[in-house]
Amino acid sequence: MKEEREKHIIALLVENKPGVLARIAGLFSAKNYNILSLTVGETTDPEVSRMTIVTEGHPLIIEQIVKQLRKLIDVIKVMDLTEVGEKYVERELVLVKVNAKGESRAEAMRIAQIFRGNIVDVSPDTLTIEFTGNEEKIEAAINLLKECGIRELARTGKVAMLRGTKSLKIS
Repeated sequence: MKEEREKHIIALLVENKPGVLARIAGLFSAKNYNILSLTVGETTDPEVSRMTIVTEGHPLIIEQIVKQLRKLIDVIKVMDLTEVGEKYVERELVLVKVNAKGESRAEAMRIAQIFRGNIVDVSPDTLTIEFTGNEEKIEAAINLLKECGIRELARTGKVAMLRGTKSLKIS
């Protein structure tokens, strides 16, 4: 019997203090679930941080994890964006350093233009290109740049937010 595994994007508001990230990561580790991406940063309130966690797993286990996250003392609010029934917008940032000599330079610049990327660093042998977008756009750009020769790649992981007037905010 094949185990049903789905990607979930979980948004959290947490207290901005030491040890919070370790406790949250420990919860995933205890359930033997991998965090595919994790982003965290301060909100407009410097005492509150927003986390976006992408994981993949059986929906019932994800539901358990969300319930356990809500019980952690430093967690203010939790929302599984993939389960709320609302549409959300997600973005990711990637920096890609590619070989850029001769025709490879022109090809990398064309790909950057097609995907609305920004060239953020230039050297005689390389170009570093910044892309933002959803996972499909990022993957498509990376796959095309492989022909140029990718020297280095750094991804932020996803950030996500509900569309429209609804939001993850402190009630």
